Order: sequence, then C-alpha cells, then structure tokens
Amino acid sequence: MSWRSPLLTSIPPHVVAAADYMALARERLDDAAWAYLDGAAADERTDAANRAAFARLDLQTRVLRDLRGGHTRCQLLGMALPHPLLLAPVAHQGLFHPDAEAATALAAGVMQTPLIVSTLSTLGIEAIAAQTSGPLWFQLYAQPRWEDSLRLVRRAEDAGCRALVLTVDAPVAGVRNREQRAGFALPPALAPRDLQDCAPLPPGQPGTDPVFDRLMAVAPRWEHVEALRQASALPLLIKGLTHPDDARLALEAGVDGVIVSNHGGRTLDGLPASLDLLPAIVQAVQGRVPVLMDGGIRRGSDVFKALSLGAEAVLLGRCWVHALAAAGALGVAHVIRLLQEELALTMALCGCRDLSEVRARA
Repeated sequence: MSWRSPLLTSIPPHVVAAADYMALARERLDDAAWAYLDGAAADERTDAANRAAFARLDLQTRVLRDLRGGHTRCQLLGMALPHPLLLAPVAHQGLFHPDAEAATALAAGVMQTPLIVSTLSTLGIEAIAAQTSGPLWFQLYAQPRWEDSLRLVRRAEDAGCRALVLTVDAPVAGVRNREQRAGFALPPALAPRDLQDCAPLPPGQPGTDPVFDRLMAVAPRWEHVEALRQASALPLLIKGLTHPDDARLALEAGVDGVIVSNHGGRTLDGLPASLDLLPAIVQAVQGRVPVLMDGGIRRGSDVFKALSLGAEAVLLGRCWVHALAAAGALGVAHVIRLLQEELALTMALCGCRDLSEVRARA
C-alpha cells in the first residue's frame, strides 16, 4: 500500500463538513484501496439508498422555546457519553493510514467517543486499547472454530472493552464488483493481527456447494448468540438486523442492544435504507433494549433524524474513514466534532433541549 500524496498535518480552511474529506481521501489512496473503501455490493443501490433516505426526511422547526442548559449528552449501556456518536467497526485501517487503528483510537479517546474495534483490524486489540482513554467495544465476526471466537472475546475483555458487538449480516462476502474491477487484494502485511492464531476456513470438498456446504456450514446461528450471551458478562449487541422478527429473536436470546444495519450496502444489494428499516425494529423492541443504527450518516442533522425515529445512538462509518485517510487522528477528531456541533445546532433550531426531546418525536 502506498499513499499518493502526503497526509495533511492541519485542517484546510475549506474543510467545513464531513463530506469535504471525501475528495481529500480520494487524492491520497490508490484505486484498489479506494474501491474497497468507497465501493459497495453489486450495483451499489443500497449504498445510494442509505443517503437518499436522509434526504427524503424533512425537519420541523420549533421556535421561542427555552433551551437554556441544553446538551447532546446521553447514557448508553451504563456509559455516560458526550454525544450519541460511535465509530463503527471498520476493517483493515492500515489501507487508509500508516498508523491504522492507533490513529483512530487516539482521536476517539480525545473525543470520548466509543470506538468499536473490528475483528479484522490491522492492529491487535491490545495495541489499539493502549492508544485510547475512551470507551472501546469489540466487534466479533464468529470464527470457524467456536473456541477461537471465545478466545477473541477473552482478549477483548482483558483489553478493557466494555461491550461486544456480534455482526450477523455477513456470513458470506458481498459481490463487490468495484473491488474486482480494481483488482483489490489485501496486502499480506496488513493481514488482521487478531486472527493470526485462529483456524482458517476449512477447505471445500469436491462435489459440495462452496456457499452452503462450506461458508454457511460454519456461519453463526441463534444458538451461538445464546452461547455468547452465557460466555461473557459484557453487554452484547447484535449488528446487522433488518427484520423486526429477527429483533424479537434477538431479545429472546438475551441481547442488550440491537444495531439496525445493512452493512453500508456492502453485503446484499437491494436492501432498503437503514433509516427506512429503523422504525419497524424500534416498534418490535418496544424499549426493552437500546436500538442503534448505521448507514449513510454524513451530517449532524442525519443523526437528529435517526434519533427522531427512535435510535438511541448512531454508528459513523465512511465519513470518518475519509478523514483518517486524509489527516489521521486529527481528521477523525475533527469529523466527530463537526457532527456533534451540527447535531447541537439542529436540536436548537428544532426546539429540542436534549436527546430525550428529539426521541419524543418518534
């Protein structure tokens, strides 16, 4: 991996919104890394739908309200946070910045923003934890051997992670044609550190189906969610829910939170936007556990819209990775600050003193 132009050491004056980092990131990444970051599955319709859903939803102002003492603070799974923004798990961050997840963790700690560490991180969980004073969560992709999954959970616990996030919507990889056309292949030097001691996927057997008899044979099922719930005292969230019935099954399995997500459109193209899926899952959960969401958030007003539909918090994805690629930890911290400030301004102009008043609009 090589960077085509130097990383920024200060924020240019024209960078005033999270979206402004996109062009800067494109300048600094080669075609293959950009295809991995910016691409999605198949014809990328779901990725586009995520953004379009926010554009369709209008805001409503309220005026002359007493908003003194207002704030963006929230409580989430026993954690007091300055805002409802989390950094979503993003794999292979060494593709985007030489310091990889260490830069992201530094920014997250400064901004007291929960960072969800990916199973597919370039750096190991212990090295990432050493770089931040902020709350860490750990995202788990279930491994072919269940004992390897449990070993990853124990390492996350020992590193001080405060929640587990089991991703369930990618048992097989999406058809990412843009990556294929760009010839993307992960450089061996950037192989995920945490998977070095995990068993690889078993080889396929002649005459068997590579999807159903190989990949899906070791994919997680509901009994694995229940086993994970029993194996760790950490709060457990499921990421990747799109159907209300699956949300109800998650509650039966004992989860502490659900994350509405279509994986940024990177697995199955043709799914509805995450924002459009959110209300039905909020209705199914009925306040028993927090509902979070991700997909397409670029503005503080987007955050406001998600919360107004019942989300407790949101996960940010590509917007901060663009900033990471352009300016490292400085860029990531800047994006978090921009979105928090935009959220506060949107709340003020819509007459909401705190996040409970935003959610009351659901």
